[in-house]
Amino acid sequence: MSAGRLVRLAETARAPVGFTFDGEALTGLEGDTVLTAILLSRRALRDAEFGPEARAGFCLMGACQDCWVWQEDGPRLRACSTPLTEGMRLRSAATADWPGVPA
Repeated sequence: MSAGRLVRLAETARAPVGFTFDGEALTGLEGDTVLTAILLSRRALRDAEFGPEARAGFCLMGACQDCWVWQEDGPRLRACSTPLTEGMRLRSAATADWPGVPA
């Protein structure tokens, strides 16, 4: 059984795309969104800000704010509408020393 929330059933022959999430090396496939690639390996994207729940995307079309993840150099992105690219370095949470994050 897969450790992720999603299981890929088709289009398995696309080229692999390597990236890291919270320091862990993961692999998606060419054409995946960041959300798809992460949820193929993990049950959730991040912890909720207001309770014990884990978040894994809600609207899946870029209208809510449930799928925000952060690039290691600071900017955040919507995982559901951002194409995965080779070498992305992503985090589930911002850190206080990143630009735009209040101390």
